[in-house]
Formats: sequence, structure tokens, C-alpha cells
Amino acid sequence: MLAADLPTPVVADEHETCPVTDTLRRIGDKWSVLVLVLLGRRRYRFNDLHRSIDGISQRMLTRTLRVLEEDGLVVREVFPTVPPGVEYGLTPLGRGLLDPLSALADWAVEHHGAVSSARRRYRQSTVDGTGPGD
Repeated sequence: MLAADLPTPVVADEHETCPVTDTLRRIGDKWSVLVLVLLGRRRYRFNDLHRSIDGISQRMLTRTLRVLEEDGLVVREVFPTVPPGVEYGLTPLGRGLLDPLSALADWAVEHHGAVSSARRRYRQSTVDGTGPGD
């Protein structure tokens, strides 16, 4: 059971400005959770982090890190070397997100089979005409 009390009907403007909607929208992209989990293990230099994520472009990693930094989840530290060294790590706020992410990941792994079965049953019911709304 969720602790939040939702009005009925849920007003579109309230849904759009809801902190939960905002957070899920920001971390629900393709790369943010993976970046957060990796940075939860240790600090990374940009190129090390880029090599650790197959399929992400430098541009997309830069954008993802900037959004996470903007949200206060990631810290970027510049070292006065030639060339300048840059490391990324999690802020205390970002570390605080790891437990809820872990709980969600545990739920997803535990229930993946049931969700996959439900999807198959749903697709089959829409093919044979016994689907939702029939």
C-alpha cells in the first residue's frame, strides 16, 4: 500500500508537478539508473565510466551526468592537473537513492517471470478476441 493519498480524479496539472512523477521521469531514462548504480560502487573518471557502459555515446553520457548533477545526485570534481582530471561520484542525496533503486530492482527480478507471463496472456487474449473490453 502506498502512503500517499491520491485525489480522485487525479488532476493532470497535479500529476505533472508531482515529485514522484518528476523523479521517475528523470531517473527513468535509458541510462540514469545504470550510471547511478555504477557510481554507487566507486568514483569514476569520465572515460572509465564510458568504457564501463557498452552502447552509450560520449554525448549521451555527458548529458546523463549533467542531469544527475543538476538534480544533486552526482558530483563532478575537477583536479588541477594538465590536462584537468575530472571524477564523478554520488552525493549523499544520490547515495540515498540507492536503497529504493535496489528495492525496485529486487522486485523486478523476483517478479519478472510473472510479468512476462501476464504480457504473453494479454497478447494472446487480444489475438483470440478474449482480451480487455470484450
